[in-house]
Amino acid sequence: MPLESIKIETDVLVIGSGAAGMYAAIEAERRGARVLIADRSLIGRSGATVMAQMTVAVALGEEVPDDWHVHYSDTIAAGRGLCDARLAQLLCQDASECIREMDHWGVGWARKDGHISQAVAPGHDRPRCVYVDFLNTGPAVSKTLRTVMARNPRIRKAGDLCIVDLVTSDGEVSGAVAYHLESGTAVTIAAKATVLATGGLTRLYRRNSASANMGGDGYALALRAGAPLIDMEFPQFFPIGHLAPRLIGMDPIMWDPFRYKLGGRLLNGQMEEFTSRYGSSEDGKYVLTRDLATYAIFKEVEAGRGSPHGGAYLSFQHCSEPALREAFGPVIDRLAANRIDLTRMPVEVAPIAHYHMGGVPADARMTTEVPGLLAAGEVVGGANGANRLSGNAITEALVFGRRAGRTAAESIKSTQKFRARDARAALELVGADAPDGTNTAAMVARLQSIMADDVGPFRTDAKLRRALAGITALTEELGDRPPGRAVPFNLQRLEWFDLRNMLLVARAVAETALRRTESRGAHQREDFPTTLPHWQAHQRVVLAGDTLKISGAPTTAGALVS
Repeated sequence: MPLESIKIETDVLVIGSGAAGMYAAIEAERRGARVLIADRSLIGRSGATVMAQMTVAVALGEEVPDDWHVHYSDTIAAGRGLCDARLAQLLCQDASECIREMDHWGVGWARKDGHISQAVAPGHDRPRCVYVDFLNTGPAVSKTLRTVMARNPRIRKAGDLCIVDLVTSDGEVSGAVAYHLESGTAVTIAAKATVLATGGLTRLYRRNSASANMGGDGYALALRAGAPLIDMEFPQFFPIGHLAPRLIGMDPIMWDPFRYKLGGRLLNGQMEEFTSRYGSSEDGKYVLTRDLATYAIFKEVEAGRGSPHGGAYLSFQHCSEPALREAFGPVIDRLAANRIDLTRMPVEVAPIAHYHMGGVPADARMTTEVPGLLAAGEVVGGANGANRLSGNAITEALVFGRRAGRTAAESIKSTQKFRARDARAALELVGADAPDGTNTAAMVARLQSIMADDVGPFRTDAKLRRALAGITALTEELGDRPPGRAVPFNLQRLEWFDLRNMLLVARAVAETALRRTESRGAHQREDFPTTLPHWQAHQRVVLAGDTLKISGAPTTAGALVS
């Protein structure tokens, strides 16, 4: 088997080019490091950031007095007792510097009377969330960071590069082995510091708001490199993902900012407001946190009071067309092209997999428990506990990315430890030939159905055990070698590498969900409906051979660092 490969050396390797990865690359170069940013898709146009159309939480105090300590308190409250206080503090304390630097770079935050506009979002006690007008926040953030990177020749960029495994030498991450989709060639990357910025895992679910590369790659890479994961049982479901009528070319989670500004009414199939049945009446305002809103919609559907397509109605019929157009401008025309007139009809919405609270534990410098490996953005676990506060996702990406880049640059004084023999197993995997008969696309669809049906927002012992049996069967079917040959644009091989990661991560989610015998935040057990004090603890997952070992760990929730 040929082991020839393209060989690259760099000071800092950044894996992933969403907001966290791009900010990490910018900051590492700014502090003197040679940087390579690698992505399995187009640089700066993949991941979650570019798809996000909503808001960014930051205690700027531009509209009303605010302070990061109050933002921190709201973050801790939303996390249901599981937030890592160090990370939550970093997120809230450093947010304003990042947002103002993005403003300096020309992102175009919406303004009113000379001040950056700030909107109210669920779980916040005051207007705190900045945005770019007309549902353009994520694309504007991505474009701004891409532009800054493009002006910097010291940041090398490599797209179509699927990272297969991290390389460890004497227990330290020393780089990675990748599969170059365009050529089918193996690539070795020697790096003095490696930053994981690969995003979350929501592609595991049938209905999701993610791009195609959000299958949990970073979690699987970290596990195989010897790093633990925490809080894997906490995927977050966005409660009002678009369901019907058909919506083309628009983000399925676009309705959140409509509710921020205009207070859409959430109605069941009988056109009744219903959230008061589940402990909170919205009174025309969007005040429910995501876990509670998801619960309310699911329960109405379960009771036979859902909308025709199995969700709930979201109505803006109380709003005039001038009010809608003032708030959302050309978006109203895009809706009209989809034959949606909000003044005359409600839309149907339902929960959709959107974000993941768990991931790789890191300290406030973004270093992990494995030397040489850092993490940034959604791949980090702990900052958001059991339920992420609305608006914290892009904030987290910017803050953690900047900090990871800074730390990575500070660590490059060490000598290069990459050894070819440590990369041999991954190189052999990339170059392996195996019979070409596996229907990998069908296997991805089967896994997504298993996760949606049995490891969704509401779980039971029976469902979770059924899911684990299905995941095991798929893992055995996948085998230990990718199908076909290493030739250019072999998408079947790419899907095999995807499934290798997705199945491992799905097992981690299902096993931790089965073990957590309570309901907390985004994890709801219908057979254990109460929140229990002794479960105020993180679950840690490590990989031992082919076995996932799960243990508890004390939480650091609520202990604010001075």
